[in-house]
This record gives sequence, C-alpha cells and structure tokens, in this order.
Amino acid sequence: MPDAGPTAVLPMRPLTVGELLDSAVLLLRRQARTLIPVALVLAAAEQLVLYPLRRAAHVEPPGYLPDIDTLAGYWFLLAVGAACEMVIIALLGNLAARAGDALLRDPAAPVSGLLRPHRARYGPTVLVAALAGALMFVAALGGPTWVFAVALLGGLAPAVVLDRVGPFAALGRSASLALRVGGRAAGIRLLGYVVWWILRVGLANGVVSGLNTLGLLEPAWIVPIGAALWAGINSVAYAGLACLDSVSYLETRIRTEGMDIAISQSRRRGRRRAALAEAGR
Repeated sequence: MPDAGPTAVLPMRPLTVGELLDSAVLLLRRQARTLIPVALVLAAAEQLVLYPLRRAAHVEPPGYLPDIDTLAGYWFLLAVGAACEMVIIALLGNLAARAGDALLRDPAAPVSGLLRPHRARYGPTVLVAALAGALMFVAALGGPTWVFAVALLGGLAPAVVLDRVGPFAALGRSASLALRVGGRAAGIRLLGYVVWWILRVGLANGVVSGLNTLGLLEPAWIVPIGAALWAGINSVAYAGLACLDSVSYLETRIRTEGMDIAISQSRRRGRRRAALAEAGR
C-alpha cells in the first residue's frame, strides 16, 4: 500500500474499493496466527450445530443441495447457517477490529495479546454477536431480506470494541456507517460476502470432486470429510470477512468523520509531550 510503506495495513486516507479489499487481506495475513485458529474452532462448532439439521433436510456434502420434498427443513437449515455465520464473524470482529485500529494508529508496531481480556469487551461482543445472529435468522427466514442483514450488520463488533457502545447502540451505529456515502460500506460488505461465498463453494466442491475422481473418498467418509472441509474453508472466509468489516468500518470513519485527522493530531501532541519531557531532563 502506498501511504505509509509496506507495513501500512490501512493507510490514513479514503481508499478505493480495490485498496480496501487489499487492506482486509493484509490485515488477515498479519493476524492469521490469532484469527485462523479461533475461526477454526468456531467453524467446527458450527458444523456440529448444522449436522442434525442437514440430516433432517436430507442434504449431502459438499454442496448440500436441497431435496424438493424437504424444502421447509432446508429453508430452516439455511436460516440457522446464516445466523451461525453472522455470530462467528461478529466474534472474530472483536479481534480484527482491535488489530486494525492498532495498526492504523501505528503501522509499524507489532500487534499481540489480542486474546487477553484487558479492554477486549468480550461480554458486550458476545451479546452483540447473539443479537446479530438473531436478526440474521429472522431475515434469512424472510428470504431476500437476508441481503439487508448482511449489508448492515458488519459494523456491530467494531462499534462495540472501538466506539465502546452497547449492543443496541452498536446496531444503529453499524447501520448508519454502512449507509453513508450512498451505502458504500454496505455494498462493499455484500461484495466481500459474495466473493468469499464463491470461493468457498468452488473449493469445497472442487476438493471433493477431485478426491472422488481419484477414488480416494469412500462413501462412508463423505459426511465427516465434508464437514471438516467446510470448517477449514470457512475458518479462512470468516476471518477474512471479519477483517473486511474492520477495515471498512475504520475507512468509513476516516472518509466521513475525519478519524485520520484526529489520529494525526494525537500523534503530534504525543511528540510534543515527548520533546518537552526530553528537554526537561
């Protein structure tokens, strides 16, 4: 990224859509050692939750395509799956938002200790994740309304962690920022979600098809291998979407609230205080 050298995950200026997506990938790469393991645990738990629902809907991996006679159960499965995704991304958003904010303020500084509870606001994050999941479940049951939930709820965790507001205030804050500048952040989140969805489906189907072609996949193993495969792929996708939510939230604040100016002024005040302290020795 050209603003502050190669270490600038999020330059302090408004970004193009392409630059914003690049920033999300850079943040994921910088924090992969923390984000991916946590995401993998959560994605594996999601597979356990969805397993009985998939059995009831009579769907099989890797695509989990519906049977025309079990559409009601399949619709419920989709709603639960969408809710699980939203909960996981919100939980990961806590870590991604704190990492993104730290790297924005000091691009060269190492970010560590994200899992420590100090000032992490895990309690409010769990509450807002549950709220996000409930809203997504209802929206997904309504069919096309899930699009609005995907577009508007991405800023919940960053609002709780960075602006330190409560879960319900975070709901308004997230929607407000998503709709600014003609809904720019909302559109970017939808774009990111669709891109990751295409990658997930393509990878899962491609790997299973390849194993079948090579005769390496026994029918008895297709369900556990499919679940493990989806958990692994989703762990990267969920972490990536959490990073996109983080950088999009921060970039929108830079674009519409002058966050970059506030940070620059804070840096200057810090340098002046350091110079005065050095002069007084």
